[in-house]
Amino acid sequence: MNKQIYVALIAGCLSLSMVSVAQADDSSATPTHADKKAAKEQSKADKKADVAQAKANKSKTDAQADADKAAADAKEKDAKKE
Repeated sequence: MNKQIYVALIAGCLSLSMVSVAQADDSSATPTHADKKAAKEQSKADKKADVAQAKANKSKTDAQADADKAAADAKEKDAKKE
């Protein structure tokens, strides 16, 4: 479930990034206050997405480490039986 939330957050941030990039391509327009505010909010959203991705990566790494340790313990236990 948490993975789905992280994926949704990242997808949402990516789509917002694509919209802001499309808007930024219009070089004839000068940035308005609303544009600056939107860019600031986008930056905040990007940071939150980065934090969420880092937490997801850490959880995945921790789970893999736990699985590796369990596998090693099982092999050691089997070796002692023989």
